[in-house]
This record gives sequence, C-alpha cells and structure tokens, in this order.
Amino acid sequence: MTLSKILSQIKSGSESHHLTVPENWLQGRTCYGGLSSAMAWKAASILADDLPPLQSAQIAFSGPLSGDIEIRAHILRRGKNTASIRSDIYCGDDIGLACTFIFMNRRESHLDFADIAAPNFPDIPKDEDRRSGPPAFFTQNMEYGDKRLTLGQNIPRLSAWNRIIERDGLDPMADLICNGDALPPSAMGLMSTAGMVSSMNWQFNLLTDNPQTNDGWWYLDSQTHYAGKGSSSQYMTMYNSEGEPMLTGMQSVAIFS
Repeated sequence: MTLSKILSQIKSGSESHHLTVPENWLQGRTCYGGLSSAMAWKAASILADDLPPLQSAQIAFSGPLSGDIEIRAHILRRGKNTASIRSDIYCGDDIGLACTFIFMNRRESHLDFADIAAPNFPDIPKDEDRRSGPPAFFTQNMEYGDKRLTLGQNIPRLSAWNRIIERDGLDPMADLICNGDALPPSAMGLMSTAGMVSSMNWQFNLLTDNPQTNDGWWYLDSQTHYAGKGSSSQYMTMYNSEGEPMLTGMQSVAIFS
C-alpha cells in the first residue's frame, strides 16, 4: 500500500483513527518510524481547518507497532499564533508512538541568521544506479543510490539521496517526514561488526512552511556526535534537490552491541 493511500484513511471529524500497518512498511517487528510519524502528523494536522504551518515535533518511539493500530490526537493548547497537539499511536493497550506537534504562524523578526554547513552533495542517482530494499521491509517503497552503509569504516556520518517511489497525491509535508527517518543510525558507521540498534526518539524543526523538491528526491545527512554506554546522539539535516535545508533534527539511538 502506498503512503498516500495509508494517510487517506485518516479523515477529519474524529480524534481517533483505526488502521492496519501494511507489511510492506515494517522495519523488523515494528512500523517504520517515518511512516508512524507521518500518520501521527496527519491525525494532528486535520484537527482544525485553520491550523498554522508545522514548526516542530517531538516524537518518542516507545514500543513496537504492527497489525491493527489506533491513532488518538487532541489539541493541548491553542493560542493566537501557536497550537500544541498531542498525537499518539496505540497497538492494543500499549502506546508505541507519542508525539507533540507545534504548529506556528510566522511573524516579522529582526533576526535573519543561518549557520548550517552544507555537505558536498553527490549527484542524484541515475536510473541505473538506483536501488530499493527487500520485500517485507519499508525500504522497498523507496529509491536511493549506492549502498548506504559499510561496516568497519569508522565514519560517524551517513548521507544519501532518498525518495519514495509512489508519490501520487502525497502531501509534501508527509513526504518530508516519511523520508526523514530513512537512513540507518549514523552510529552504525562506527561499527566494525553488525549489531542491533533502535531509535528511541526524534525531535525536528521545520525551516520552511512549504517543503518542495524535484522528482521526490531529498538529501538526508546524519552525523553522530556521541556514542557510548549503550546509546548514541546524532544530528540530522534534510535538504531538497536544490541543496536548500528543509529540516533539522536530533535522535537518540539505543545501541545493543
């Protein structure tokens, strides 16, 4: 099932939505985090017709999500310029995803500053260089370039062009969010042998009200700045096809090796 068809099941007029996680969007025993985050955002974004643009999100991956799920969303507070919305996803009685989304109107400011060091962007992969993931794994719905991870390189940074294959009818914000968690944790670039990892949370800020890119391609850049004692912390930035930063974020990752 495509991302747009999944999200189309989340309709306005209710604070509760019942869905089934498609097997082609699983990441091991749980729903891919980019998809669950996009579903939670969709449920939050339709609570009111006049919500401001999305500004920020705090997402906790608190447990596995598969099979039948329920999304519950409600407004925590609505002010003149900002709306805070809670959106959680349950699997049975257990919560698997807990999110707080901040929607905010832009205002005039004397500040206009940016200090985001752009990477050296490789070319967007050509047709013959594109690959997708295996069946029954979420990356089968995506395209990217060469192998994204090689163990034993002792490199704390992972970067790649990435896009969702089927994008008809897809909201640009959902596209951005769903792509945003597609890379393996960058701490895996430091590993000499394969080991289990699991993202525990994801916090991101939008740098634009209207994320746009050409032909669905986003450049994902993730850099670990700490790894030890069973966890890692990484910075993340997403760029569009023109090299413009669209989103910045952080993740905490559990390391089991």
